[in-house]
Amino acid sequence: MTAAKLGTSVAWGLIAFLSVGVGGYALFHVATSFQFLPLENPMFSPWGLRVHIAASGIAMILGAFQFLKALRQKAPAVHRWMGRIYIAACIVGGLAGGTIALSSTAGPIAGWGFFLLAVLWVPFTLLAWTSAMRRDFVAHERWMIRSFALTFAAVTLRLQLPAVGILDMDFLPAYRVIAWSAWVPNLIVAELWIASRRWPKRPPKQPKPASATAPA
Repeated sequence: MTAAKLGTSVAWGLIAFLSVGVGGYALFHVATSFQFLPLENPMFSPWGLRVHIAASGIAMILGAFQFLKALRQKAPAVHRWMGRIYIAACIVGGLAGGTIALSSTAGPIAGWGFFLLAVLWVPFTLLAWTSAMRRDFVAHERWMIRSFALTFAAVTLRLQLPAVGILDMDFLPAYRVIAWSAWVPNLIVAELWIASRRWPKRPPKQPKPASATAPA
């Protein structure tokens, strides 16, 4: 194994570990009926947040495994079904998150950060799905990278939160920054990763053969 492949494998392993950990933590709250997580929302019912947590937890657990080449090659049916569940979870989680984002108790700066995350997360995921339906697997993988970069915002948000206490920062101003820094850098890294890779060219569609006509 080359150093580049080893580095990619280690990076994927770390991403998968963090995604499954945060996703599992989200589903733990779902399984325990959110009794360990007080949910308060001044404008909307807590159900929006509950749906967002549940769907996002599923998306986080499944997302990283969509990039496993061995899974795609050896168990394509499993890959496709996991992908369908991931896409549905992202759409539901994104729509639910978008409905509650602007009511964030941290104010409109944080609210718009989370709202724009949802606005991008849903169409990026839909574009990944429609690309797969067209069998344009190059575009499918590119959009999946972008979609998962936004899914991974749940992880980067939780990695940044401890810094607020460590640096003795005021929580609300710091949280307003985190509402953007949890996902904008992820998307930049995803675009740089996409730009750095060599992508196979999609073969041109072959023209359909003309139907033969019977002689008169």
